[in-house]
Amino acid sequence: MKLTFYGHAAFGLETMGKHVLIDPFISPNGKAGHIDVNTLPADYILLTHGHQDHVADAEAIAKRTGATLVSNFEIVSWYESKGVSGHPMNHGGKAKFDFGITKYVNAVHSSVLPDGTYGGNPGGFVIWNQEGCIYFAGDTALTMDMKLIPMTCPQLDIAILPIGDNFTMGYEDALLACDFISCDRVVGCHYDTFGYIEIDQEAAIKAFEARGKELILLSVGETLKL
Repeated sequence: MKLTFYGHAAFGLETMGKHVLIDPFISPNGKAGHIDVNTLPADYILLTHGHQDHVADAEAIAKRTGATLVSNFEIVSWYESKGVSGHPMNHGGKAKFDFGITKYVNAVHSSVLPDGTYGGNPGGFVIWNQEGCIYFAGDTALTMDMKLIPMTCPQLDIAILPIGDNFTMGYEDALLACDFISCDRVVGCHYDTFGYIEIDQEAAIKAFEARGKELILLSVGETLKL
């Protein structure tokens, strides 16, 4: 598995010979200005919820690449009306794709699509295959439902957690989430994109180190091999 950070909460996952793009908010993000969305590969696009800062480039990339969009029923239906093919899911369900098994898990947040259409309930994704197991939490508060992940999914190799506070959990709650999901290696996301979610990165990293855990803060465009 190779994980590439495209800024904010956007990631590319290369696994089993497939390119999976998650929450592509790239072109409107000034901090990702050096990323060319017109060249990004995508076989699948996974959307955790409908907010603009997670879906901004999804339609354009899907139409350019022919990628299958995976999200909840409401979001997939909205994109299908725009000519994008999709695979609908809902909380607690899992599906087998050619890149691995994907489970749609709970997130505590809100969701509305860019035109104001109801975006269903937000979620996260756990993806696993013979190369590993990874959790994309999406935008979420700390929730006791995270404790279900180790009970229903393979052991996580890494978790992608929001740490910016204000709209999601901050890094202090992300530390607690590590215990809930039984994973001590975290890639942080949803921080420093704009004023409401600016954090003290050094303090966050030290807080994780003090608890014997690892917080990885990738540069935009940086790739991590799992």
